[in-house]
Amino acid sequence: MTHSPNFSIHCLNSSPPIAAEEPQVAPPKPKPRPQHPWLIVGLGNPGKKYNGTRHNVGFEMVDAIAESEGISITNVNFKALLGRGFIGNVPVMLAKPQTFMNSSGESVGAIVSYYKIPLKQVLVIYDDLDLPFAKLRLLPKGGHGGQNGMRSIIDHLKGSRDFPRLRIGIGRPPGRMDAANFVLRPFNKQEREELEFTFQHGAEAIRILLLEGFNKSATFVNSAKAMEQLG
Repeated sequence: MTHSPNFSIHCLNSSPPIAAEEPQVAPPKPKPRPQHPWLIVGLGNPGKKYNGTRHNVGFEMVDAIAESEGISITNVNFKALLGRGFIGNVPVMLAKPQTFMNSSGESVGAIVSYYKIPLKQVLVIYDDLDLPFAKLRLLPKGGHGGQNGMRSIIDHLKGSRDFPRLRIGIGRPPGRMDAANFVLRPFNKQEREELEFTFQHGAEAIRILLLEGFNKSATFVNSAKAMEQLG
């Protein structure tokens, strides 16, 4: 009679290993995409009156990115023209605020707040009088440098300057021309040809920024050799 309990225990103890043979490890999950999209903002003034002017090169750079990446900028929300898509496997939002330049922050601040986008993933593209014509400069952060659109954005981001920006040189006004008039002037044919090259260069730099990081993109943008590579 003493063998029977031992036999029962043996039988009971033998069942867990059978259950343990079932797969316990879940298949590996695919690498998750970034939780928040990048927001790429081009600054400018809305309306045909301002198309092709120096102050609108931010708009034109965003248009160049949209074209190269196959993103349609047709939605209207947050006082901006918006487009959503991907650069590589990175989700992006392209934005062209329609508030007029000096109130750009109303639009950008609302988008950043609604989508909870980290400021390190907010790239603002705008014209710069202090850079030579058609030259690009990528910086990780900084002040507004007297650019009223940037001033507005910083104000609406609670004073934070810790977001990257891509500046596009438009050169200095000739003679004694007022800067406010100069930035609203169109480009001549030769300048326009140079700018097309700049937009191509900038679109590639932004692709590098999103896929390979800030440092590689800054090296590509800010070095003279980068221009020769595309030539």
